[in-house]
Amino acid sequence: MTTLNKVQAEIDRVIGQSRLPYTDAVIHEVQRMGNIVPLNGLRLAAEDTTLGSYFIPKGTIVMPMLTSVMFDKTEWETPDTFNPGHFLDAEGKFVKREALLPFSAGKRVCLGEGLAKMELFLFLVGLLQKFSFSVPDGVELSTEGITGVVRVPLPFKVHAKAR
Repeated sequence: MTTLNKVQAEIDRVIGQSRLPYTDAVIHEVQRMGNIVPLNGLRLAAEDTTLGSYFIPKGTIVMPMLTSVMFDKTEWETPDTFNPGHFLDAEGKFVKREALLPFSAGKRVCLGEGLAKMELFLFLVGLLQKFSFSVPDGVELSTEGITGVVRVPLPFKVHAKAR
């Protein structure tokens, strides 16, 4: 057995090929709730179009608001609550949801989406392998943020304890 085969066997034995569905669901729910780029870049309608009951003439400047999708009550069972279950089926398998658009959509989707998803996974798993996190007594975390060009969390304190 080659070194590569041994590494692949270890990955399959320890992680498996489904890549930790609950961890994936948590990362996707963090992206949905975090919503760090709520206003997308300006777009120009290339042709006359109708969206729902709205007519948008060619040349109209449009600014997509991703927040409207990320917290849409018709798309998410509990839109205002952190719920990794949004991304799991009845058997606990990861389910991709079209309503999650943290990297935009269509022709203007972020070119770094694949790399960013990998980095988020590796970063989170690496931190949780080495540390346990908790909130100091009397501190309550909030999902509220400060919205500007990007949305950032309010200042907060957490404890990180080596495992």
